[in-house]
Amino acid sequence: MKGLRCESIVKMFSASFLLASLLWSSVGFGYFIYGKKQALWVPMVGGIVMIAVSYLIPSALIMSLVSVALMVAVWLLLREGF
Repeated sequence: MKGLRCESIVKMFSASFLLASLLWSSVGFGYFIYGKKQALWVPMVGGIVMIAVSYLIPSALIMSLVSVALMVAVWLLLREGF
């Protein structure tokens, strides 16, 4: 059990995880600031969720897929007028 826990902790500090986490949390921060300045709740909430995803998901690939899906969801909701 100890080996599995240490292995997952080491995996979280890989270069790909750190780069993906930095990228997607920065994009989420940008969405949040944009939503706040434009008084739009969809990009603000999308940004907060994207920041949370970058801290909660331990896989760079899954984090990237979820973040891209969030970006598409925000774009579609804004396009529909929300």
